[in-house]
Amino acid sequence: MAFEGLSERLQATMQKIRGKGKVTEADIKVMMREVRLALLEADVNFKVVKQFVATVSERALGSDVMTSLTPGQQVIKIVQDELTQLMGGENTAINMSKKPPTVVMMVGLQGAGKTTTAGKLALLMRKKFNKRPLLVACDIYRPAAIQQLQTVGKQIDIPVFTLGDQVKPDEITRQALQHAREEHYDFVIIDTAGRLHIDEALMNELVDVKEVSKPDEIMLVVDAMTGQDAVNVAESFDTQLDVTGVTLTKLDGDTRGGAALSIRSVTQKPIKFVGMSEKMDGLEPFHPERMASRILGMGDVLSFIEKAQASVDESKAKELEQKMKTSSFTFDDFLEQLDQVKALGPLDDLLKMIPGANKMKGVNQLNMNPKQIDHVQAIIRSMTKAERENPAIINVSRKRRIAAGSGRSMSEVNRLIKQFDEMKKMMKQFSGMKKGKKGRNPFQGMNLPF
Repeated sequence: MAFEGLSERLQATMQKIRGKGKVTEADIKVMMREVRLALLEADVNFKVVKQFVATVSERALGSDVMTSLTPGQQVIKIVQDELTQLMGGENTAINMSKKPPTVVMMVGLQGAGKTTTAGKLALLMRKKFNKRPLLVACDIYRPAAIQQLQTVGKQIDIPVFTLGDQVKPDEITRQALQHAREEHYDFVIIDTAGRLHIDEALMNELVDVKEVSKPDEIMLVVDAMTGQDAVNVAESFDTQLDVTGVTLTKLDGDTRGGAALSIRSVTQKPIKFVGMSEKMDGLEPFHPERMASRILGMGDVLSFIEKAQASVDESKAKELEQKMKTSSFTFDDFLEQLDQVKALGPLDDLLKMIPGANKMKGVNQLNMNPKQIDHVQAIIRSMTKAERENPAIINVSRKRRIAAGSGRSMSEVNRLIKQFDEMKKMMKQFSGMKKGKKGRNPFQGMNLPF
C-alpha cells in the first residue's frame, strides 16, 4: 500500500516521544527533522513539507503542550491533526445535481486509469446511492478506448453510450445527455480523451465538452505513482478547466504516496476518491482523518467496519458464530469464509485498519500471501462432501487423491488439515474469551494458510 515507507518512519519517530513525561524544545527539533526527512522521502512537495513542519513545531512548542501531563501524546495528536488538514480535513462528497441527471466529466492524462475509474465510480454510485448510471465514450483517439469502456460496462452491467470514433466528443456528449434524459438515467459519467502530456488541442476539446455538458463535477484522475508530476498535472488541468475534485488511482501500489499529501495543499482541490485495488469495487471515498490515522499506525476502524458490512452477510455471520460455539465448523464453512476474506481485500491491509494490531504478539508471523487462499480453496474443492464435513476420515489414500485433484502437494494437504484443526481450537478459545476465560494468545505460533 502507498505510504508504507512514510508510515514506518513516522511511527518510529512518534514512538520515541510517545511515553515521555517531559518534552523539551530539543526533542521537538529532533522529531521535526525526522518528520521532514520522512515526508521528503515520500515525495511530498518541498513547500508543503516546510509549511507542515513549521505549523507542527509552533503548535508543539505551545505552553499547553509543554506543561501537559502527557506531552508526548499531545505532540502525536498535533501531527495527526495537521496531517488530516494537509489532506483536506474531512471527506468531500461528490457534487450531486438537484435536477437529474448529475453529470461527471472524467479528465486526466492517458494511462492514469480514467476509463476504469469511470466504471468504478458508476458501480459505486449504483451500490451506495441507488443511482442509474450511464457511461459515455468520448475518447475517440486512443485505439480500443471505446471497446475498453464497453468491456468495463458489461463487466458491471452498466450501459455505455457511444457514437463510434468518427463523431466529435462535444456532439457525442450532447446526444448522450439527450438520451440520458429520455431514458431517465440520473447519473452520467463522461470518459474523455487523454494524452501522454498536456497540449492545447486536448484542452480545447475538453473545454468544448465542458461547455456542452455543464458538468456538476469535473473529476481529475491522477496516477498516485507519478509522485510530484501528479501535482503538476493537477495544477495544469485546474488552470484550464477549474476541476472540482481529484481521484487518486493506484494508491494500493508500491508508491511513496506524496501526491495525496501534496495535491490538496497545492491546488486547494479536494481528493474525493482513491483507488485502493484493481477490482471494480476498489474505489473508495477519501477520508483524510482515516488516512492520517492509518499513516500513524492508529488504525482505521470505520473503514474496516464499512468493508465488513459491505462484504459480510449478517445472517450467515450469526450462523457461523453458532457453529464456532458448538465446534461444528466445517471445511465448507471455511471455504465460504475465504470467499468473504477475499472480498474484504488483502489481510495485511485489513490488519492496518485495526488499532494496535501490528503490535499484537504473533500477528507478524502470519503468512498472508494472497495466492495461498486460491491454493487452499483448490484443496478444499477437491474433497468430497463427507471429507469436508468430517476431516477425520481423510486417510493417506484420500490425501493422495485430494493432492492430485487440486494440483498441490501432499505436504500442503497435510498442513491445511492440521491448520484447520488449530483454527477450530482457536475459535473455541475466542468463544471462551468472550465468556471471560483467559487463554493464550490465539495467534501465537500459528501459520494460517493466507
